[in-house]
Amino acid sequence: MKNIDAVKKAIKGNEEAFEMLIKNESEKLYRTAFLYVQNKEDALDVVQETVYKAFVSIRQVKNPEFFYTWLTRILIHTAYALLTKRKSMVQEDISSELPDMRPADIEGKLDVMEALSLLNENYQTAIILFYYQDLTINSIAKTMGKPENTIKTYLRRAKAELKEIIEGGKSDEQRAH
Repeated sequence: MKNIDAVKKAIKGNEEAFEMLIKNESEKLYRTAFLYVQNKEDALDVVQETVYKAFVSIRQVKNPEFFYTWLTRILIHTAYALLTKRKSMVQEDISSELPDMRPADIEGKLDVMEALSLLNENYQTAIILFYYQDLTINSIAKTMGKPENTIKTYLRRAKAELKEIIEGGKSDEQRAH
């Protein structure tokens, strides 16, 4: 990691080093947050909360080379916390909304983002980190705290589910072509 010295400085309390590290990753953080929460305002809130949490707990980073893994883990937990809060604020039972989101009901107009939102949290996280953040299997395993083979399984199953969701959303006529 090219910024290891900056990470070490940030851990020791250097605010400018921390700010530089965040600036370097801000676009990636925003894109990742957006993939989870699917709107600009919430994504910005997630990034802001992530930066705050990282800033107040930077001294907990034990291995400077894993700073971005640590930061990504904070972002993922923050995004899921926001989604959980959002779901709890909705008075209707979320299960009553799911049928409206099923591929057959929206006749092939389900895009990848919507399909991603239907996956379980582990599959969703593995796909986002692998395809949208270009992390290695090893990095994803460290970020998620799971064995590498588990991550490979998550990716394989997630791709199969995404394919089923997206193809299931096409009409019979579209599949015939």
